[in-house]
Amino acid sequence: MFKALKSRNFKLFFYGQSVSVIGTWMQKTAVSWMVYSITGSVFLLGLATFLSMIPSLFLAPLAGSIIGRYDRHKTILFLQSLAMLQAGTLALLIYLKIYNINFILALSLIQGIINAFDMTCRQTMMIDIVDNKEDLPNAVALNSTMNNFARIAGPALAGIILHQYGEDICFIGNFVSYVPVLISLMMMKITPHIKAENKLKMLDDLIEGLDYVKKESEMARMLLMLTCSSLFVISFNTLMPVFAKDIFSGNAETFSWFESAAGIGSVLSAVYLANLKSAENMGKLMIAASLLLGFSIIILAISSSITIALICMTLSGIGMMGQTSSINIYIQTHSIVSMRSRSISYYMMAYQGMIPVGSLIIGYVSHFIGVRATVALQGVICILSVIVYLYYKKHRAEDELETCPVEYRNSKF
Repeated sequence: MFKALKSRNFKLFFYGQSVSVIGTWMQKTAVSWMVYSITGSVFLLGLATFLSMIPSLFLAPLAGSIIGRYDRHKTILFLQSLAMLQAGTLALLIYLKIYNINFILALSLIQGIINAFDMTCRQTMMIDIVDNKEDLPNAVALNSTMNNFARIAGPALAGIILHQYGEDICFIGNFVSYVPVLISLMMMKITPHIKAENKLKMLDDLIEGLDYVKKESEMARMLLMLTCSSLFVISFNTLMPVFAKDIFSGNAETFSWFESAAGIGSVLSAVYLANLKSAENMGKLMIAASLLLGFSIIILAISSSITIALICMTLSGIGMMGQTSSINIYIQTHSIVSMRSRSISYYMMAYQGMIPVGSLIIGYVSHFIGVRATVALQGVICILSVIVYLYYKKHRAEDELETCPVEYRNSKF
């Protein structure tokens, strides 16, 4: 399970990020709770998530082009420093009791812009920090395990801190958490990435990257599946403060239970992925995970028991993690070297870029049909998307069989 940690650079990256992402989830939980507590508005709650993630929709392809041309190690050092500055500014505002929703939303947007480049750079950098390229799927899975363990620890710590000490400690904690990741990045020894001689041609790069993804039919179908899930399904998490506070009459600690339950499921799924011996059958794994995600959030929507709701959140975490990571591993292992950063940028656009749009949509829809009905509808959409994916995959396979030579077609049997 931990074979990628034999690589010194990945080990440094893994341990440094382990601290930082816990701080990130502490801040994310604190921001969501604070925005909803201050405003009582589901729309503003969705808007905060929207602003922190929407830049990925527009900037991820640009990030893929730029990162493919410059030294990724230096780039991520710069981006992490900017993220620390943003976290420090937000911590200072909250420490001074400046609860201005406009400032909070503006800083959420700045965070989103930084993340659009940072997350693409981190994913692309995996190939540089793993010595044995056969360990790349394991590194991707371990990175996901780390992020989802932080999804448990971060909200759990945030729930305790919010309840006992106040939100300012959460934001200060996130600011301080950037220190170990910057130290670990500076300790890495990476062969400098050779900068391309040709100038950045954004339009040409976008067209070239899009053409490559379209030609890789399985990759294209997976990205379309992820786009649908991010836009209409995964954004159900945005409504969890409403479930915690209004439906189950809880407080900040109750909200942290929902986040942590999903995190536990994600870690279980990531551990399973990390133990896989090969990156084969990612398509089948994605289908199973998507079905689990759909059915679990339907049951969550109609549940009247907080225990059942938390179990469903755990199952949804398993499904969501299995879906997104199987697609990520497929892209990392099947993309050619020259197109890896651009392929990953389209993954980030389909994943991180679409979630904020979905957050706004469900925030709007929930005003008309209610929170429970909205989440149930998202589960139905998830299951339908799997059916559509399987339908087109089957017809694509039949078309390929019909167009192949007769001798090869007979050899298939």
